[in-house]
Amino acid sequence: MILTGPAIAAAQAAGEITIEPYDPARLSPNAYDWRLGDTLRICDTDLDAAAPTPYAETTIPGSGLVLRPGVLYLGHTHERTGSETYAQFLNGDRTIGALGIWVHVSAPLGHQGHAIHWTLEIRAARPVRVHPWMTFGKLVFIRCLGTPASYQLHGLKYTATAGIGISRLYEELAGGAT
Repeated sequence: MILTGPAIAAAQAAGEITIEPYDPARLSPNAYDWRLGDTLRICDTDLDAAAPTPYAETTIPGSGLVLRPGVLYLGHTHERTGSETYAQFLNGDRTIGALGIWVHVSAPLGHQGHAIHWTLEIRAARPVRVHPWMTFGKLVFIRCLGTPASYQLHGLKYTATAGIGISRLYEELAGGAT
């Protein structure tokens, strides 16, 4: 069950949901409009699942930065979000999609107990200029059934993620870098 905008506001006020910074004007009927952060990691070389991803990091200037097709960009949400009570589902939105930007298609689920600045996978179909803190997508909160199982208690590889995280699949692959 997805929370409505008013239910998100109530849960945030009750401390059941973390959204930092929080702006009630960013609530929609059943989501919160999240923004792109101000940093990108640019991955424009061949990638190998058995090795850490090489990247160059840049701050998006106020005048914007043009994303190019064929390049993987890793970004982050401006907002830090999470909940011990609810799971989260993060997507781009229609306005970003209409610009030919695919964002966070591969990992939209945020587990209970993981309050983070989301790492975003970003691809552009055409050259497109993005700006720091622009609205980039929608975040919904989902009521969970069963006994809560906080992500932080499972000891998984992304538990302590801070900032933009690269793929750490190499940690699972035999012969991968450690």
